[in-house]
Amino acid sequence: MKIETLENLFAEEMKDLYSAENQMIKALPKIAKSVDSDELRSILQEHVEQTHRHVERIEEICRRMNISPKGKKCLGMEGLIDEGNEVLDNSANTFPLDAAMIGVAQRIEHYEIAAYGAARAHARQMGFLNAVELLSQTLEEEKQVNQRLTDLALNQINVQAAMSM
Repeated sequence: MKIETLENLFAEEMKDLYSAENQMIKALPKIAKSVDSDELRSILQEHVEQTHRHVERIEEICRRMNISPKGKKCLGMEGLIDEGNEVLDNSANTFPLDAAMIGVAQRIEHYEIAAYGAARAHARQMGFLNAVELLSQTLEEEKQVNQRLTDLALNQINVQAAMSM
């Protein structure tokens, strides 16, 4: 689809987010299995459940706007997941691996925060208030996960990784 209007752009953003979230549903369980920290694993597993709700919200927005969310692959998320897989393939020690996986997870969260923030701004500009509300819910959840990851890294995982040198 050519992006000629803000509405076209918003439709493309919804498709991209739909693809990104579905890629995360597949990738997060593998990441969660690879980490040593029970707390990190718990955050990642909870985020899988949350991500299912994110997909449902996108589907609701698309249904209301007569947009098919399918048919696009989010290349940005694909690249981030590939980077995460590379980290998994090249890490041996558990504490540095956990620190690395927090970094991977936070890059993913930052990507999603940017994407949801842009989509919400576009929805607001067009007066799609229901979409704004749903996108705001997801955006807030993404920010909360990012903060939990930051707190865990600073207060535990990075300290343990530094001590394992």
